[in-house]
Amino acid sequence: MRADHPLIRYGGTLFWHQPFRLMKGLAGAYVAYPIAESREKRNVRPKVAELRHHYRLPMPERRRIALQRLSNILQFAGEHVPYYRDLYRERRFDPIKVGSDPRYLQDLPYLTKDVIREQGARLFSRPLEEIRHHACKTGGSTGLSCTIYYDQEAADYSSAVTFYARRRAGKHGYRSELHFACRFPDQAVPNWPSREDFKCFAMNRSNIFFDRIDDEGLEEMWRTLKRRKPYLAHGHPSTMYALACYVERKYGLGKAFSIFESSGELLEDHAREVIERALRCRVINRYGLAELGVMAYELDGQEGGFQILESEGWPEHRMLDDDCDGGSELVFTGFRNHLMPLIRYATGDRARVEERDDGFFLVDVVGRIHDVVPINGIAHATHHIQDMLDHRVGGIQEFQIDLRTSPPTLRIVLEPWANEADTTAKVKHFWNDAFSIAYVGHDQMVRVGHRAKFRHVVTA
Repeated sequence: MRADHPLIRYGGTLFWHQPFRLMKGLAGAYVAYPIAESREKRNVRPKVAELRHHYRLPMPERRRIALQRLSNILQFAGEHVPYYRDLYRERRFDPIKVGSDPRYLQDLPYLTKDVIREQGARLFSRPLEEIRHHACKTGGSTGLSCTIYYDQEAADYSSAVTFYARRRAGKHGYRSELHFACRFPDQAVPNWPSREDFKCFAMNRSNIFFDRIDDEGLEEMWRTLKRRKPYLAHGHPSTMYALACYVERKYGLGKAFSIFESSGELLEDHAREVIERALRCRVINRYGLAELGVMAYELDGQEGGFQILESEGWPEHRMLDDDCDGGSELVFTGFRNHLMPLIRYATGDRARVEERDDGFFLVDVVGRIHDVVPINGIAHATHHIQDMLDHRVGGIQEFQIDLRTSPPTLRIVLEPWANEADTTAKVKHFWNDAFSIAYVGHDQMVRVGHRAKFRHVVTA
């Protein structure tokens, strides 16, 4: 049976109402999720319990554990990862010393995306074909993108962190969540039930698929949210801010969910205020990145601060000498990924790390920016365009849209195995003649601002 069959659609509406909504949530959380975890050979729930125990400890004890984990991952990398083995030898670096004084970590250089792309497999502790792994491509909003590989243990910890943080916010398994996702125009309607259907049931999750943020697209989002009434909605703040402005303009105020979990880009204070006011919800900020997963969360709400999850990585910041505003860049050493350890990874995001009596916190955050691009007269978010290029066009290392030309110029850096003719045909299939396509090298991307920062969209 196809997933869009009327019986499936109408049957689904039953679970929009109580008590069926609660019954579905309880069945998913306490029956389906354990089954899914076993079938997929995952190990997430024990890690959630481990995190719950860790964050009940006093900060001095948590700091001691974090330093021990830092020393452990440094020792592991020096023994098993070719790049770090050579680096330690060159720098005469002793990872054991870091366990007693983290300042010794400063003897190592920062890891950047350029180094990751250059070193390739020399950053792996084992060949990929020998281990179950997951590839994750970085977004490119803080520099040219690259691919990070997680082992299964690291992937499970990443899932556990999200579970734990959301529970701290009040989102328990029986309460539903909704995720904003890219709608692909050529996506075939799957048969029901599918693996994805069971996954969504087990996690009590549904998706809103969208491809436009004009009034028509925003109205569709709002009606879907009103029907489903999730407890928590997760997405980019730029998308939710656009929705909040639309709802306030058309309906005055509205309420469809209790919590908006913001991620993927900078949550500005003004946008937060508008979302909370217009949509009558609580806004929770989180900081995550493809390279490491979720690393900071407002565990105790906005008033409690933007807390760094020191159970998952050691935080630092480095001062930017070329920044006239005296800014600093966020740096992390991840603890969990033993397949591809990232040590002193410079994220490209501007923030400071502040150590307090109750934990590490992010302050002065200036994060990633996502722009809006008009395509054939319809507004699209850059993260939607990126999803299309990654998952439907393929073979693209990096892209940039130059709005200074008419039509806009789409600059593309191809993977070595891709070819221009196929890529052009796919781009035109999805967007017709909305772009003038230019195939370039990384050095031909336009840089903007006084720090010559990479941006997906160039406007001036």
